[in-house]
Parts: sequence; structure tokens; C-alpha cells
Amino acid sequence: MNLLIDLLPNTVDINGVKYEINSDFRTSILFEIMMQDTSLSDEDKIIQALQLYYPRVPEDIDTAIDKMLWLYRCGKDETSLKGTGSNKTNQIYSYEYDEDYIYSAFLDQYGVDLQDIEFLHWWKFKAMFKSLKEDNEIVKIMGYRAMDLSKIKDKSQRDFYKKAKEIYKIPTMLNKDEKQKISDIEETLMGSGDLASVLKQDK
Repeated sequence: MNLLIDLLPNTVDINGVKYEINSDFRTSILFEIMMQDTSLSDEDKIIQALQLYYPRVPEDIDTAIDKMLWLYRCGKDETSLKGTGSNKTNQIYSYEYDEDYIYSAFLDQYGVDLQDIEFLHWWKFKAMFKSLKEDNEIVKIMGYRAMDLSKIKDKSQRDFYKKAKEIYKIPTMLNKDEKQKISDIEETLMGSGDLASVLKQDK
């Protein structure tokens, strides 16, 4: 799929049948937040994700999940996403924790009020998010979080970025196993893995 020449999808083909799929940006943001919610069981995550995306859930659940992830990945496959996804060991943004920064950035740069807009396709939202300018606070914060301190030779600079990383660190109360599970889920979302299998691990 090419954002410049292809029509943005609001339906998916499952075994020759067209199914409506919720393509508004709010749906995929909720999905991403839900996948990181350790209070939900793995089975609940699958059920709620399907209900979130499909007004009418297809009978072929496996294909429905594949199409759902295809929409979430903006029509990209695993190969095309390599090098462009988030560092799974270093989360640099959170739709839940950074909501005010992201909202303000869209309003400032694009004049888009994410509260008032009735519909914004997820793929458009992602393209706009990736293209936010460096003077937006959320972009600065993501830069701090992504910074590799080991590559900074100057002590004063390293101390500055270390402090910034601590100030803007995304809070988490996850244990080691939960962090690994979230990493596995994020890798699956950005690639072509089997979400259902990942969620069913260690059950």
C-alpha cells in the first residue's frame, strides 16, 4: 500500500467477504494501549481487540487478526518496517503518558484538534506523527528517551541527557517477565508474527 496513490482502507477482505474495519486513529491508539495493559488477560486482549476493530467480527479469527495487524502496521510488511519501528528495549513514546504533548503537537503544527476531529484515518495520523518537527516538545522528549548515553563522549552533555532521560522516563511497574511479554507483543505488532500465539505464551 502506498499512501500517495492508494485509497486508504476502511474494509478488509476475509475469504472473499468485505468486512468493515475501524480505521480511525483512536481505535489503533486504544489497541496499542490495551496490548500494554497487564491487568487484562491474554484471552481478553484478543477478544477486545477484535471487537474494537470489527463492527461485525469475522468467523475466521486467525485471518481477522492478520488483517487487523495489517491495518495497524499501515499496510506495511515486516521487511519494510525494519529500521523504522520503535526500539523495543527503549520505549520512546506512550499514547497514554504523553497524551498532552501529542495533542498539543498536532494542534500547533497542523492545526488539527484531535479532540474535535470526527475522523482521522490511522495511516494519516501515523504519517503526521512521524513528521512532527523538532521544535515540538514531544519530539524533543522522544529524542531524550532514544539517546544512547554510551555514545556521548562529553561529560557535561552526557550528564544533561542522563538527567533528561530520567525526567521524561515513561513510568512502569512491570516485572521482568511482563516487560518481555510487552516487547514480544510490540515486535509482533510491528512485524508479521502471530499475535494470538504470543498472547497465549505462559498461560
